[in-house]
Amino acid sequence: MNPSPGTGPLGILKFGGDVVADTPRLAAVIREVTHLTRQGWRFILCHGGNPQANSLTARLNLEKKQIGGRRVTDADTLQVMKFVLAGECNIEVVSACAAAGLDAIGLSGASAGIVTAIRRPPKVFSGCGPDPVDFGFVGEITEIRTGALEHLLAGGYTPVLNTLAIEKTPSAGNEICQVFNINADTVSSALAAMLRADHLFLMTGVPGVLKDKDDPTTRIPHLTEASARAAIESEVIVGGMIPKIEEALKNLSRGIKAIHILGADPAALNGEAHHPGSKGTVLTLK
Repeated sequence: MNPSPGTGPLGILKFGGDVVADTPRLAAVIREVTHLTRQGWRFILCHGGNPQANSLTARLNLEKKQIGGRRVTDADTLQVMKFVLAGECNIEVVSACAAAGLDAIGLSGASAGIVTAIRRPPKVFSGCGPDPVDFGFVGEITEIRTGALEHLLAGGYTPVLNTLAIEKTPSAGNEICQVFNINADTVSSALAAMLRADHLFLMTGVPGVLKDKDDPTTRIPHLTEASARAAIESEVIVGGMIPKIEEALKNLSRGIKAIHILGADPAALNGEAHHPGSKGTVLTLK
């Protein structure tokens, strides 16, 4: 029997394949989602599958192709991503939801054209040399269609979305629409912006934005747009956290009320949901 549809805050929760692969940690995260859902929250879960893709690539004796640390999605790799994202990872998350008593529906971004995309054209990327790079079947989002997700939420279900996208219409001469691989941070952020979500929770390998990237006790509880840009300018925020913060700021301006960067630690999600900045770093426009 479905729970009554929630009327409370809408949260988009993104976590990577590392969380999916760690059964106790995944179960703990889903228990927190279930607890909040029973308090009236509504959630859409968005997952990646990088370690699972690496493992399957190795087991199939395929070459792992990367440029500047970024995966190249050729035809074989795209097939791996389909197996991993639409198969293994999605069903693991749905199974964890079932164990927690949460009614979840697994979906692909390709389902009902939730995420439509075009193939990313070759261009110059930071850390990838001076020449334009073609990353293969990697998509750039053209549209987010939320109807199917809103229908599920209204019925009391929790959508579990993977990050495969689809082209809107087949290319000339093709009888099927092309599928693309897209980064989970990108999909979850675009989805949260389109739905004007109350909260976007981005689970990472660190407990938030740190003043010292090697010291988790230096977590910054709250960043506004101005203070975040100042922290980047003064090199308090460095490395891979810079594009994550810049993406967050862009999406705050598109309507997300708060973006949280947090670890998949016990009670982190519940703490951030009720007391933003208590367990991670919350970003707001002001």
